[in-house]
Parts: sequence; C-alpha cells; structure tokens
Amino acid sequence: MAGRSGRAGAAPGLALWLGLAFAVVLLDQFTKVLVLGEFRLGDSRVVTSYFNLVRAHNTGAAFSFLHDASGWQRWFFVGLGAAASGFIIWMLRAHPGQRLFCFAVSMILGGAVGNVIDRLVHGYVVDFLQFHWSWLAPVFHGGHFPAFNLADSAITLGAICLVLDEVRRVRRG
Repeated sequence: MAGRSGRAGAAPGLALWLGLAFAVVLLDQFTKVLVLGEFRLGDSRVVTSYFNLVRAHNTGAAFSFLHDASGWQRWFFVGLGAAASGFIIWMLRAHPGQRLFCFAVSMILGGAVGNVIDRLVHGYVVDFLQFHWSWLAPVFHGGHFPAFNLADSAITLGAICLVLDEVRRVRRG
C-alpha cells in the first residue's frame, strides 16, 4: 500500500498527517496556557508598533461571528468542528499521495481541534495575537485586526495551501 511501505517516494501515511495536526494542537494549547497564566481578560502588551499580545475571549466564530448569541453557538461550533475533523480524516485516508492537499487539511484539522478544545474547556476560544495598522482603520476599529490564535493561523495556512493545491491541479489538468 502506498504510504505504508516505507519506500523512498512513497506517499506519507495517515500517521504523519495526524501527527502534524497533533503538533499544531499541542503548540496552540501551549501558547494559550501561557496567555491564560500571564494575562487577564482585556490585557494588552505592546510588542512592536504594529503587533500586540492581548487576551481576548471569543464565544463566536471568525471575526466574532455569533459571539452575542445566547450560548447555543458553543455546541454548534463544537459539533461543526467534530464533523469537519471526521471528514478531514476521511480525506487524508482517501488522498494519501497528495502531499500539499494533506498538509493543508492537516493544518485545518489541527486548528479546528485546538479551538474545539477551548470551547469544551472554557466555553470560548482564547485569542491573543493582534495586529494593527492605520490602513486597516476603514475596515477595523482603530486599525486593529481582530485578535486570533495559532489555531486560527494554522486554519488560514491550510486554506491558502488548499487554494494553491487546486491552482496546481487545474494547471496540470
């Protein structure tokens, strides 16, 4: 079977991709533990002229979508993350030879699981990375892009890699 033979050039196995996702989860959770231990909600520490470390809690989704709902969104996003995780694992098993694709969905899987853990443990997602530039002011209050975390970054990287993978596939086709 491809990916399990250990031969050079063989497709990486499911264990590699799940290991990569697990590494994302570990790094994400580790950084969140540091933030929770060092910052109080709303605290901000200037790092550079365009970057702050903050502590923010997001009960919603990206850009705080549904953050002000009555609480049902927590379980909706947990269920959505669990369903997406199952689908991603199925895709990893179905396409082991597509390295960029598998890397992309592994990043998305790790990020999704990291944020699901937050929702289960805390009831919200811990965000702490905040960029700000004056040119963002027309779109974001004070030019501050909404705070995010490493899980969100992994999901974004995965999405970019999915687009690149599709562009490459179309060009080859």
